[in-house]
Amino acid sequence: MKKNTQIIMNNFPATPRSSSSSAPPMDPKIWSKLPPEILEYILSFLPLKTFLNLRSTCKGFWSLIFSPSFISKHSSPSSSSSSSSSSSSSPFSSFLLLSHPQFHRHFPLYDCTLGTWRNISLSLSDSSLHSCPSLTTLVSSGGLFCLSDSLSRSLLVCNLLAKSSRTIQYPTFSLHLEHLTFVTTPTGYTIFVLCSHSASNSAFVYDSKVRTWNRFHGFGPVLGDNHHQQGVFFKGGLYFATPEPFSVVMFDLGSGKWEKPVGGLPSQLTFLRLVSDGEGKLYMVGGVGNNGISRSIKLWELGGDGKWVEVQSLPDLMCKKFVCVCYHNYEHVYCFWHEGMICICCYTWPEILYYLVSRRTWHWLPRCPSLPLKCSCGFKWFSFLPNLYASV
Repeated sequence: MKKNTQIIMNNFPATPRSSSSSAPPMDPKIWSKLPPEILEYILSFLPLKTFLNLRSTCKGFWSLIFSPSFISKHSSPSSSSSSSSSSSSSPFSSFLLLSHPQFHRHFPLYDCTLGTWRNISLSLSDSSLHSCPSLTTLVSSGGLFCLSDSLSRSLLVCNLLAKSSRTIQYPTFSLHLEHLTFVTTPTGYTIFVLCSHSASNSAFVYDSKVRTWNRFHGFGPVLGDNHHQQGVFFKGGLYFATPEPFSVVMFDLGSGKWEKPVGGLPSQLTFLRLVSDGEGKLYMVGGVGNNGISRSIKLWELGGDGKWVEVQSLPDLMCKKFVCVCYHNYEHVYCFWHEGMICICCYTWPEILYYLVSRRTWHWLPRCPSLPLKCSCGFKWFSFLPNLYASV
């Protein structure tokens, strides 16, 4: 620790001394005797560039980047509004997180603010979760992660930044997770799963405010076997897209009833996915063509009259690339919303196609440089908005 504290002092420029005053240099022993939480708080005020130069000196400094004081300091609005330069903006504003079998329990992060892959990453090994090797089925929302532990038949909701977690037992021991949907709200979070062990699906809903499961009946197994696509939260319900014949169905979280509130879908659809911005808009991404082959990919928005209004079409060259990526197997396609972006992903392709709503433009996200060239499948993307105070 003495060596590391000396490094810290060397990174601060010498203070000019006037002829009338001469302050003695700070004794390194003072730093070495500080309580860890005080030292951590002081270091959180370092400029990000200076801290990044220090983080390789010891494990303690490396882990500081995910400490509560550092995150809260650099995530506060004042830290980004006080300066117009990009270097002073919050380094934890928003990320796209990549999960892939090549990165076991380790998740590379793409910084959407800086438009680049970060050298840091999230890791389950940095928390108490490393003792649970059977964790799978990663989903995220509002800074929280939800994982399934098949051995203990439970779900684990965790905040990796706050290093807090909660274990939630499956509602039934024989439950096979289908369409696991995890949604955070200002007052907590909701977990939705389907169980199709009987002729009629049963829906189980967990409410974090009361910490109990509720079971609902009465809807046939029409959602299909595409487990890559979660339900979409919109105006108090979870919206799902069904396989052919395509339709949109809604599960009302308040009443526990299934409805088909949206009709009049566009014709000649080859696939469709739903995306919600969380603020009152519901979008639909779909392929248009014949015999299961997409000739174009379009984006629609649900209007106030319940009709779908076309917003944009994917440019031809980008459409051809995406169709080739999918091999016309659209079960591997899934979509999600991330900070003004509609992200369209394929389980078998390492890039994200996204639509920037504010500019009405389409883009490809650059490939993660840490990925080996020969990676064929297993690409799962998530929106990650760090929230130190998200409660489990």
